[in-house]
Amino acid sequence: MARYWYEPLTFSEWFKRIFSFLNMALFILTAVFVFSEFRFDWFEKLAGSYLVSTNALRPETGVVWETGKQTTNAHESLKTIVNKKEDIRQNVNKAGSFSELVSSLLPGEWVTLEKQQFKSLYLSLEKSSSMKIIDPASLVWLLNGTALDRIFCEGIQGGIKIFFIDSENRVIKEIELQKEEIVEIENSDKPVSGVLTDMNGFQGRIYPAQVFFDALLKLPAEIIPDLMVSPEALLRNEGKLNRVGIFNEAVNGYIKLGFEFEAPGGNQIVFLKGREWAVWQLSLNLKGEGN
Repeated sequence: MARYWYEPLTFSEWFKRIFSFLNMALFILTAVFVFSEFRFDWFEKLAGSYLVSTNALRPETGVVWETGKQTTNAHESLKTIVNKKEDIRQNVNKAGSFSELVSSLLPGEWVTLEKQQFKSLYLSLEKSSSMKIIDPASLVWLLNGTALDRIFCEGIQGGIKIFFIDSENRVIKEIELQKEEIVEIENSDKPVSGVLTDMNGFQGRIYPAQVFFDALLKLPAEIIPDLMVSPEALLRNEGKLNRVGIFNEAVNGYIKLGFEFEAPGGNQIVFLKGREWAVWQLSLNLKGEGN
C-alpha cells in the first residue's frame, strides 16, 4: 500500500499526478509571476523602494573603503610635506651665502635658521656689504643681549624675510631682502670687466688716476675715510690703476666711484662708495676750486 502511494506503477497514474490540479495551479502561478516580472519589473521596483526607505538606516556606500583611502592619502600627503620640509631645511643648512639662502626658499616656504648659521652668512660678507643688511652693533645686541629665541626665515616673491623672535613669540626685528639687492651686496666689492667710458653715468667725470689722487691727497686727512669707504677691494687688486670715475648721481647720501685697473686678463673696474659731501669736496679740488 505504501509503495502504491509513493511510486505510481502505470503511465496513466504518472500523467494524473503530473497534471493534477495542485501542480497545474502551481505552474500557472509561477508562469504569471515570471511573466509579470518581465513585463512590469515589479520586483526591481519593490527592491528599490525598500532600499530607498531604509537608506537613512544604512551606512554610506563604500564608507569603509573611502575612509581607508582617505587615511592612506592623508598619510602620503603628510609624508610628502615632511620630506619636502626636510629637503628645504637641508638646502638652507648648506647655503653658504644669502643669495643661496634665497634660492633655497620659494614664496610661502619657511625654515628656522640656527643663530650660528646666520652669523656665518653675515660674516662671509665684506664689512661694508654686511652693514647694508644690519649693522654689527644691532646684530650683537640681538644675538647676545636680548631674549632672542629663534630666527625665522620665510620665502617671499623675489626674496626673503628674516624675523628675529623672542621667547614670548614676539618679533623683535624684521629684515626684508630682495634677491637683486642681495646679489648686489655680495658682488659690490668684486671687479667688473670693462672700461669706465663704456659705463653709463660716468661720462664727463672720468679722470686719470694721477689727477684724481693728487686732488684727493690735498683734502684734510679726516675726510679721506668718508671718501673711500672700505678700500679693501682696491688693495686686493694687482693691476695698474689707470683712471677713476665719479658717478653723476647720489643714492642715499652716497656717490659711486669707479676705479679702472689695467690687468693682463683685461681691464677691470672696482666700484666703491663715498659720502656725498666728501665727494663734493673732492670735486672742488678736481676743478681747481679748492683751497
